[in-house]
Amino acid sequence: MLAGLLGTSLVLAGTTPALAAGDVAAGRQKALACQTCHGLDGLSKLPEAPHLAGQPEAYLIKALNDYREGARKNEMMSVVAPALSDQDVADLAAYFAAIEIDTKPPPR
Repeated sequence: MLAGLLGTSLVLAGTTPALAAGDVAAGRQKALACQTCHGLDGLSKLPEAPHLAGQPEAYLIKALNDYREGARKNEMMSVVAPALSDQDVADLAAYFAAIEIDTKPPPR
């Protein structure tokens, strides 16, 4: 049983190497290029750009990879994403996922 769990863990770890390899500090530096639309704090400055702060790291990795591969379409991201390396994706995802956000319920 333990060997089966270990094997499954290794297979799963092999499918998401970028998830474990992200560097928050490196991602912050790389995020300077994202700040015009998404803000350095991950809070969007443009209505059509989503907030990235606090999003799950795995989601951000998938979204960036989908933009890189053309599976997800956006005019700006179609220009930016293909130039990102796997390490860039991991670092950016780690940085934006590490940003803590507070939410408040709407007033009654």
